[in-house]
Amino acid sequence: MEEFDFTLAPSIGKEEVVCLATGEFIGARENVIFLGASGTGKTHLAQAIGQAVIYAGYRARFTTAVVLAQELLAAQDEHRLPRYLKSWQKMDLVIVDELGYLGLGPGGPLLFQFFAERYENGSVLVTSNLEFSRWSEVFGDPVLTAALLDRLTHHSHILVFEGESYRFRESQSKKKRTQKNP
Repeated sequence: MEEFDFTLAPSIGKEEVVCLATGEFIGARENVIFLGASGTGKTHLAQAIGQAVIYAGYRARFTTAVVLAQELLAAQDEHRLPRYLKSWQKMDLVIVDELGYLGLGPGGPLLFQFFAERYENGSVLVTSNLEFSRWSEVFGDPVLTAALLDRLTHHSHILVFEGESYRFRESQSKKKRTQKNP
């Protein structure tokens, strides 16, 4: 977290992120949602919060939305979905990264089921490059998406990341240095 430059992400309050890193939201079974363009620091801070809450004694796991959807589909195909879902119950926090980068296809309803089972039972931290109005593109069903958003956003902290991509800014800086020192 020390590496994150909050001056480059003025929409994100350092105090709120530091508070989230204590894990207090996990004790209250609240969720965290990071929204914003690619490269604005969502994954970086999600991982930093994950590490901090582990150091504070919580159990946390990091995955991407696509990998989780694929694992849920495999569990369903192998007739072990209830057992697989139950294995996640021991996690105090599940970080689901990159929701929205790829469609979930048949995994969408299963990911909904995953989030529904965690509702008020365990915390999730979700990162997405899409605003809420576009989440139905990922899940493929507006009714299911509305129900999911209702659960995820109830008792949640929503942080919107604005600003230029760190990776883009870094590549431009490197390009300028190279031009100065050929």
